[in-house]
Amino acid sequence: MAGGWEQARRTAGDARRLIGRSVVKAGHATVRAGRATARAGRGAGRMTARVGRGAVSGTRRVGTASRRLTHAQGAGRTGLGQLIELTALESASDALVTAALAGTLFRLPVNEARGQVALYLLITMIPFVVVAPFVGPVLDRFRSGRRFVMAGTLFGRGLLCFAMAAAIGPGDVFTIFPAALAVLVLSKAYSVSRAAIMPNVLPADIALVTANARVALFALVTAGVALPVSAGLSAWLGPEWTLRGATAIFILLGVLAVRLPRHVDSPDLEALQEEDGERPHRWRTLLNVGPVVAEAMTANVAIRLYSGFLLFYLLFLVQDRHLPGLAPAVTIGVLAVAAGAGGLAGTAVASWARSHSPQVIVLAALALVATTTVVAAFVFTLWTAVAVALFASFAQGLGKLALDAIVQREIGEEVRSSTFGVVEAFLQVAWVVGGLVGLLFSLFANGRAGLAVMAAVLGGSLGWLLVRRRRRTDARDARVEAARAEASAARPRPDDAPEPALGNGSRPAVQSDGSAVRGDGSAVPDDRPAVRDDAAPARRNGSRHGERRETPSGTRIEERPGTTPDPSEPSAPPRPAPWERRRPEPGNTTTAVVRRDDLPVDRKTKPLTNPHG
Repeated sequence: MAGGWEQARRTAGDARRLIGRSVVKAGHATVRAGRATARAGRGAGRMTARVGRGAVSGTRRVGTASRRLTHAQGAGRTGLGQLIELTALESASDALVTAALAGTLFRLPVNEARGQVALYLLITMIPFVVVAPFVGPVLDRFRSGRRFVMAGTLFGRGLLCFAMAAAIGPGDVFTIFPAALAVLVLSKAYSVSRAAIMPNVLPADIALVTANARVALFALVTAGVALPVSAGLSAWLGPEWTLRGATAIFILLGVLAVRLPRHVDSPDLEALQEEDGERPHRWRTLLNVGPVVAEAMTANVAIRLYSGFLLFYLLFLVQDRHLPGLAPAVTIGVLAVAAGAGGLAGTAVASWARSHSPQVIVLAALALVATTTVVAAFVFTLWTAVAVALFASFAQGLGKLALDAIVQREIGEEVRSSTFGVVEAFLQVAWVVGGLVGLLFSLFANGRAGLAVMAAVLGGSLGWLLVRRRRRTDARDARVEAARAEASAARPRPDDAPEPALGNGSRPAVQSDGSAVRGDGSAVPDDRPAVRDDAAPARRNGSRHGERRETPSGTRIEERPGTTPDPSEPSAPPRPAPWERRRPEPGNTTTAVVRRDDLPVDRKTKPLTNPHG
């Protein structure tokens, strides 16, 4: 019995020792695990710090490179660089709003009925119809505060995004839908204001087409980068947080818009009315913008009509499986990539086309898209459809940038915003009409028939524009030739000057020394005043001004070679020689002679009011 208890005590002691050793070993293992965790934490912290420093350094390098590109060729001095950066960030903010609203109300109707697609097209036309008759004249009226108008559009979009973020949770459609349309209207108002102030910030070394292309290129790049990021944020945090982030960015951009250079603003129409007593017209339509702007607008309307047609026509051809080759989703993706690449390529080409006329660029874009459409109508496959989508997007981007340059050059500043509003409205209406025609043709026509009809429309538009341009240039050349002929006919010739007649009606003979003799050999008296001897060196040296002398009354007279001053009229201006060109001076005018030594005089000029430039 005693041996049993002793054995039990030894067994319990061994068990306690084993448990103690196990606890000690577990403690050591915990310590080692803690040390390893600490080492891993320190390594992760160092790695995170390195990644953070690398991200900050990379962001700083990208920002420095972007600043160098946006401020190149004098753009930083004139304010064009600040405008490019502001527009790029504004485009990124619009991408945030688009990605947030993509899953709510506004999305591309790929698998919906044609009636719903037509309703979508009509809804997208509403903001542009509002911009043309209302926003454009308002922007023209407040030209002295364009910076604040642009800031107001940004602040307004920020507040509307905050309201939509609050309405997404409960699903308040009556708040989201009007707010989204108001965001589109304010976005288009910003685009009109930005296009109107472009000539005010244009450097001397950059053409208008290049400046517009540079702004559009940075906007496209930032939007392309921000769109997938905003889509990921919307899927991770929800669309309401994406809209709240867009609100903060829009408010910050409004502050940056106020800080644009002051020369962005221009005098108001009231100031012009006080100076001249008249106010220029603020309403501009297609009929009175001038032949150059009307020609460029017509070409862009044809291109935009074709772009809307092509989008929905190809979309429903793919949906109805009339465009075989790939899966429908893959085909739509390939067409979308081709359209995006074409738009980016058109913007890049416009930034390089500095030495070419904008009118030639517009007509070349229309000719390119007409040619590719004719080829695709004869050989219609998946890849010709991709090529047509690529070239149509390319022509749309290139032609729109050239049209903006033409409007900025030809239209006066006091009606430029209204003109841009009319242009945007016409282009959007053309795009909607083209989309509706594409929906109609997709019901009964195959790919070749629809493209053949559009090829005929594009070719007819191009031929009509070329004929009108030829007639206009011929009429201009005829006017120039007529003006030259009239000027040459009115100009007196030295051979037609009559010689002084003698008493018997005969003309005196002129000797080699310049003296005249009568028929009987007697000399004709010379009543011309004698010329001072010190004026001869000036004539011998070919001086244009001759010699200046001063009359007793204090009037200075400049004697030119070949002219003779009248002694009876000491203050009369010198008469030109017969071989000198005589330019008639209209009445009630003042001719001012400015020499190099004179100081410049500040003069207040009137802005351009002629719609033809």
